[in-house]
Amino acid sequence: MCELPPRFRDWFAARGWVVRGHQLAVLAAARAGEDVLLVAPTGGGKTLAGFLPSLIELSDRVAGEAGVHTVYVSPLKALATDIARNLEAPLGEMGLEGVIRVETRTGDTPAGRRARQAVSPPQILLTTPESLALLLSREDAGAFFAGLRRVVIDEAHALAGTKRGDQLALCLARLATIAPEARRIGLSA
Repeated sequence: MCELPPRFRDWFAARGWVVRGHQLAVLAAARAGEDVLLVAPTGGGKTLAGFLPSLIELSDRVAGEAGVHTVYVSPLKALATDIARNLEAPLGEMGLEGVIRVETRTGDTPAGRRARQAVSPPQILLTTPESLALLLSREDAGAFFAGLRRVVIDEAHALAGTKRGDQLALCLARLATIAPEARRIGLSA
């Protein structure tokens, strides 16, 4: 297993939380450059486990360093929006709000924000399979995703065996050609 950096350990302690074994296992696998599938019950801390490796890596970057580091894929726009909102508090509490930018990119994203993201992408981009496919169809997709290090797929069981899952598989194959060093974390109940 591995340990959390002090900033993250202190954040957990301030809430009276204990880091769960599967969260540390995902972090250790990510540090070893492995892909991971985490199956845990609802409320088991899967989402936090999926984001911990990215948050820790990004916390060591220069403030505001641009480029998509992590793509989070959700089967639901509403879930992507909720996760973005849920990441705001920990980032603020750890003093990382100016270091790590988290944004959604779905069919509901205003045109102005989409244009800004094309020029200055967030470090963590939360999206759906359909919106990811649209991003990958752009002429500048190679440059946009060149710095990608991680793809987090939430509710993977909801996408398996569906047309949307097939679409996501094609997106993951395309991302693997653009950023072959990017690792995947699948989350499922």
